[in-house]
Amino acid sequence: MNKEKIGTDKNVQENLKVHKVSSTYLFLKRAVDIIGSFFGLIVLSPLFLVIAICIKVEDGGNVFYKHKRVGKNGSDLYIYKFRSMKTNADDLENMLTPEQLEMYLAEFKIENDPRITKVGNFLRKTSLDELPQMVNILKGDLTIIGPRPVVKEELENYGDDADKFLSITPGLTGYWQAYARNEAIYATGERQNMELYYVENRSLLLDIKIFFKTFSSVFGKTGN
Repeated sequence: MNKEKIGTDKNVQENLKVHKVSSTYLFLKRAVDIIGSFFGLIVLSPLFLVIAICIKVEDGGNVFYKHKRVGKNGSDLYIYKFRSMKTNADDLENMLTPEQLEMYLAEFKIENDPRITKVGNFLRKTSLDELPQMVNILKGDLTIIGPRPVVKEELENYGDDADKFLSITPGLTGYWQAYARNEAIYATGERQNMELYYVENRSLLLDIKIFFKTFSSVFGKTGN
């Protein structure tokens, strides 16, 4: 991945060949992000309280979890989530079997993760653990629709397309998450292809389709 900020080198911009979008689309997208996240935080505040109580009652640990990801143009990004894992979840070698650890290092997620709490399991299946990211959206770190933000190590899976992947603001949900979720993985190249497809084809119509598909995927438990 190019360590320099994308946009500082004209040749880099030309090599990326990122799908150009209109200023109107970008304006509407940001306006929807601000309005949607602002009112979402207000309307869903009672749900936030209920989730916080459930997490606290289960094991007494922190309600929220802040995780470092890579943001637009390679900048540091800290996303917020409701904590869905046990308090010692970062102790991978003691929490996971060798097979699970190998899977985690390859895909950065595993099936039947033993680190997930009972409350966390429900939050993940319903994607409620992602709700605090509305704060990220309001701040402009995230957008509602975009490629999912990744950790630094995951960028190796994108090879020469890493800069292209990072050229737009990451999202709360996106093409990969809505249409495939865990069914498209790095090992087959499907996840990378889906994320890059969005980068190269993003539009208002595609965003609307992804938005509604996300709900059907979550409530239909597709890819969980």
